Amino acid sequence: MNDNSAASRHRRAVGAATVLAAVVAVVAALAGTAAGASARPAAAKPVRIAYLSFAVANSYDAPMLAAAEAAAKKGKATITVFDAKNDPKAQFAQLQTAATSKQYDAIIVQPIFGTGLITVVKQAIANGIKVVNMDQELGANLSTAKPQVKGLSGNVVFVPTLIGKHLGQLTVRACHAKKLDPCNVGYLYDIKASALDVAIRKGFDGVVGKRSSIKVVAEGQSYFTPATALQAVQTMIQANPDMNLVVGSDQGIEGAVQAVDSKKVGLVGYGGSVAGLKGVASGAWFGTIVQLPASEGRLAVQCAIKAVRKGKGCGGVDPVDRARNHGIVTKANVAKFKGEWPG
Repeated sequence: MNDNSAASRHRRAVGAATVLAAVVAVVAALAGTAAGASARPAAAKPVRIAYLSFAVANSYDAPMLAAAEAAAKKGKATITVFDAKNDPKAQFAQLQTAATSKQYDAIIVQPIFGTGLITVVKQAIANGIKVVNMDQELGANLSTAKPQVKGLSGNVVFVPTLIGKHLGQLTVRACHAKKLDPCNVGYLYDIKASALDVAIRKGFDGVVGKRSSIKVVAEGQSYFTPATALQAVQTMIQANPDMNLVVGSDQGIEGAVQAVDSKKVGLVGYGGSVAGLKGVASGAWFGTIVQLPASEGRLAVQCAIKAVRKGKGCGGVDPVDRARNHGIVTKANVAKFKGEWPG
């Protein structure tokens, strides 16, 4: 009897210990689950970006915006687009709205008139908004990719004087390859009075001005339109029948190729558009300098997201200078480039 009673007590003790162990294990598991849940970071809130485009309908700007929107989606950010439609006053007002509405964590601005936006950009930065400049310079110095406004989270741009320098180098190569001596250049501005064109021409002159065999004999303006460029080049060559090379933006050269015999008159562009690369590949154009609007849009959004989430932006970035051969395209290497805008 006593033995049986002892055995019964032993079985009850073992059973209770087993139950207690099971309860402890369950409690521990639940506690671990709770601890793990609290240790996991909360999902990052979407970064709200105001995107100030100088003209959404522009063939150069459309792929820039498309790439920016794709990068925003991947980075869990939202983009609100402000379209200035090439109106500096409208863009200034849009920037004021974005800077003061308290609806945005970051602003990406593609300036029409860069120096005119600086005061509002400073206001936005003072309000705790991360600002990334894109494509055009935000400041008076058009020879650097470094940010020109204190506190700017990023400056993703092409450098106009560097584009001009490469354009000059490509011109020298074209004159030599085509045995043009003298090399009589017809130079097509887009908008001659614009700071952008002035800076590009400065870089161009810094190279070709050192060559006595190269002379700019005529000038015209394309206003970024092939039809206008066609008329300008027709006028230029009528007044200067010895003109044997035309230099200008891709849109300008698209017009020029219709006005001249490309076997007799060399064509040098800048833009690296789909049309420009096709012209180079066919041999109708000697070369072009790439511009990378889609890369700019993608990098600017990535920079803005990083600035908001990590407190650190990207500084100065020039995608063109980082490109293969510094973006200088000739028939020899054109197959290695892909146009980021139609032209």
